[in-house]
Amino acid sequence: EGRTTLLAALILICASSGIKETIITDCNKSGVWKILLLDPFTTKLLSTCCKMSDLMAEKITIVEDLYKIREPVPEMKAIYFMTPTSKSVDAFISDFKTKAKYKAAYVYFTDYCSDDLFNKMKLYCAKHIRVCKELNISFMPQEAQVFTCDNPEAFYSIYSPHSSDKRKTLETLAEQLVTLCATLDEYPGVRYKRDGNMENAKTLAEMVDTRLARHYELDDSGKKKEKTQAQLLIVERGFDPVSPILHELTYQAMAYDLTPIKNDIYTYKSKDGSEKQAQLNDDDMLWVKLRHKHIAEVSEQLPKMVKEIAASKKQPDGKISISNLSQLMKKMPSFRKQLNEKTVHLQLAEDCMKAFSDNVEKICKAEQDLAVGSDADGMKVKDPMRTLLPVLLHPYSKYDKIRAVLLYIFSLNGTTDENLSKLIQHVKIEDEREFIQNWKELGVPIITSVSGVPRRDHSQEERYNLSRWIPVIKDVMEDAIENKLDTKDWPHQSQCPAAWNGSGAVSARQKHKPSSQDERRSGSRLIIFIIGGIAYSEMRSAYEVTQAVKSCEVIIGSSHILTPTGLLDDIKALSKRPMESFSIEERSNA
Repeated sequence: EGRTTLLAALILICASSGIKETIITDCNKSGVWKILLLDPFTTKLLSTCCKMSDLMAEKITIVEDLYKIREPVPEMKAIYFMTPTSKSVDAFISDFKTKAKYKAAYVYFTDYCSDDLFNKMKLYCAKHIRVCKELNISFMPQEAQVFTCDNPEAFYSIYSPHSSDKRKTLETLAEQLVTLCATLDEYPGVRYKRDGNMENAKTLAEMVDTRLARHYELDDSGKKKEKTQAQLLIVERGFDPVSPILHELTYQAMAYDLTPIKNDIYTYKSKDGSEKQAQLNDDDMLWVKLRHKHIAEVSEQLPKMVKEIAASKKQPDGKISISNLSQLMKKMPSFRKQLNEKTVHLQLAEDCMKAFSDNVEKICKAEQDLAVGSDADGMKVKDPMRTLLPVLLHPYSKYDKIRAVLLYIFSLNGTTDENLSKLIQHVKIEDEREFIQNWKELGVPIITSVSGVPRRDHSQEERYNLSRWIPVIKDVMEDAIENKLDTKDWPHQSQCPAAWNGSGAVSARQKHKPSSQDERRSGSRLIIFIIGGIAYSEMRSAYEVTQAVKSCEVIIGSSHILTPTGLLDDIKALSKRPMESFSIEERSNA
């Protein structure tokens, strides 16, 4: 469709105009083999778009961690690809300050390097630096339509009353958003969600807009860049506290909630007892195909796929299990890779289903009834406490009970002090009340408040009974594309381009024939940034709306991706002082 997905855009940069062309060409003039030095952010960034073999082809023989102690290799040139931070610059300086570790340095920053840091480098290392350039890539492409700023600590910085670096954190996020827009070659109109006493979305919108105007003041040919057919919407996490707390039953969300996946790596035991690991990313086409499907469909489809492979090799038909699959792989080495991918997903789906049947299935109906406000037959929940009580009386885990209590409170837009105390006693978290009370820092009413946001009508859509909730951000995406966002609730920080003024607005819900208006709008983008983390169900919504509308690609991002228990731990930590706050970094991928 002539659109570049986030990953494709980055791979393009890495393969041609940016990382590869800029970095490699600069120092490829001599035939010397080189060392590549990366910090944690650039290590992750490069791993999304390069393999070691790609680097070897460019005469990069060693890839090292900038922060680790390294042996000098004075006959080799070193490429430094790093973030413009004091820590990275100091590590670079120490390589050359007393005795040079390498023959020469080619320095590339992901983003703008401040004058202070640049001058510090010049002072100590000027004679060793052959090249110093800034590339505009300081976001992390997570999936084709999802990005993060790789900064889980931003949650504490922005929402804790004890934080001292909130403004600095918002400024960093603003700079990262500008590099995202630059990578996609978009100059979007910016809007934000007005939200009671919370000012973060407004502040970030102002920062992004100012920086975008500065960035696009002059293009390469010396002309001012005009706005493109794109909108950037900024919202706060508190605008939908339900989506990241619910038990989701689509494959990706369920896997990250219920199985021990860390840094997108799923660790599992094979039938011979050995531990194996699988990376869950866009390279795994089966994962891409299945991740947004309901677990019921995944459990049905996987064995069918395996049977098809077995049939193609004239294997006897029978019940497909992990153990007879491994037998099949021994018999058919040529099919090992094909089957191996499916083995991983059979195992992961099996893990999800086990957790589901052990505990989750019983709790899901109560969660959905509380979140949606009606049961599977459409009958209104008149007394939410009657829905919650069986959950509190059953021996569920502490986190599951807290999640249900929060959904109860959210469904009422807050409860009374007295009722809150009773609920806290029931869950036995008298010493950990922060799990619930700290939601107020996100602007979410815990003590009774006014009514919530009106929702679009989803009653005609077919859904599984235990998956009736639809993330609020999906309504926002559809309203934005149909030009139905109220300007009182969604003020314009900067005007959106003409294609978004409502002419030719297309319903995100109906199948439609392409019209000339569609053609005109084809390729337009809606970029959504949620301050404080995104849930997997919200990521899925971006794909669903893009698929339904066709004329607009939705890209969604945040500082990091949330899992329900990870979010609860972050919420609890908001009342700790910085020295006490157990680092959010220690946790996971959450």
